[in-house]
Parts: sequence; C-alpha cells; structure tokens
Amino acid sequence: MTSVEGLLGCEQDSQRTLSPYVTGTSVIGIKYKDGILMTADMGGSYGSTLRYKSVERMKSIGKHSLLGASGEISDFQEILRYLDELIKYDNMWDDGNSFGPKEIHNYLTRIMYNRRNKFDPLWNSLVLGGVKNGQKYLGTVSMIGVHFEDNHVATGFGNHLARPILRDEWKEDLSYEEAVKLLEKCMRVLLYRDRSAINKLQVAKITEEGVTISQPYSLKTFWGFNAFQNPSKGAEGTW
Repeated sequence: MTSVEGLLGCEQDSQRTLSPYVTGTSVIGIKYKDGILMTADMGGSYGSTLRYKSVERMKSIGKHSLLGASGEISDFQEILRYLDELIKYDNMWDDGNSFGPKEIHNYLTRIMYNRRNKFDPLWNSLVLGGVKNGQKYLGTVSMIGVHFEDNHVATGFGNHLARPILRDEWKEDLSYEEAVKLLEKCMRVLLYRDRSAINKLQVAKITEEGVTISQPYSLKTFWGFNAFQNPSKGAEGTW
C-alpha cells in the first residue's frame, strides 16, 4: 500500500465519540392538569468549565411532542436532525394523521438502542412529552435505550435530587402555576447541589393547543444557609 493509499484508508476509518465534550445537565418533566411541563437550564459545560450560558435544550417535535435532552449537545443536534427527517417523511403522506408522543418516544428508543449496539452511542438522556387526542404522555430514554413512562421524569442529577421532591409533592390535578412552582423548587435544589447547573432556565409547556417555551429567566436564591457557610457542619446546618 502506498503512503497516499494509506492516508486515504485512515481518513475513511469510522470514528467513535469516546466521551462527551460539551454537555448539558438535568431535564425535568411532569404532567399537570392541562398537559406536560418541562424545564432545563441553559448551561453548556466544556469538561468541568461552564463555557456556554445560552444553550437551548428543549425543542418542539412535530405537532404533538416536546423533547428535552441532557448530555452531549452535538449528539442532541444529531437526534434533532433524525427527527426532522422523520417528521418530514410523515408530513409527506398528507393523510391527516401525524406522529404522536408515544410514536416519537418509541422511535427515540430504537435510535438510542441501535447506536448503543454499534458501540457508537449518542451521549444523551432524553425526556419526551406530549399531548394528542386529550391523552398526556411523558417518557424518558437513556443513552443505552433504557426507557419508561411516568407522571414525572428527570435526567442527570435530577434523578437523585428532584424526583424525591416530585414523589412527595406531585399530584395529578396540578394547576399550571402550581406545576411551575414545583419545577422551580426542583431547579433551585439542583442549582445549589449540581456544580454544572446555572441560574438561567426555561420552562416549556405542551397542551392540545401546541408548544410554548418561555424566555430564559433566573430564580431567586439564598446562599446564607449554615450548611453553605460551614460545610463541616453538614446536615446540622439550619434549613
């Protein structure tokens, strides 16, 4: 093999992402009385450095679904490209029907599991919510294809810090205002405890009328807790 042929062969070798580069942290989704609410902050971490402060990690998918992602930002963009092609193909039929959130969730599960089996995973955990024909749907799928549905889901540190709060305080008939307040409580805890979280977030809702994603805003915080000032005291601090 000549040196030129060897060079071409090297360029044609397949590449694998061995670790994520720019990542986003937790996404939280809950059902409420009229639909689905989802929230995520806008931080993008380059390793342990909070490099980007305006990364949108929630997008509407088709007419009935809303997607949020934690993990590698470029892989999330690749997933959005897959979904754009899927929705475009579905619209070409022009048969009056369209994919609902359950179909999108199943599709994402197949995508993540397929890439995992190729040892080339998409480094994301996803939250998919939606409303179609009056039915609310909320599910999640991990980077290796583990998926489930629930009344509230979370990715990243949200699984450990936010879901215990949701298990205690979530109820089926939450109003929009109550649901937003609950999500903000979860995000405030994540801001205090997750080094990758920033105080700039968005809240998205999806109902039968469609998707609305709020403008970015910040939460009111208090850093005067004894446990923050005197870490050695641990749980003895006044909360």
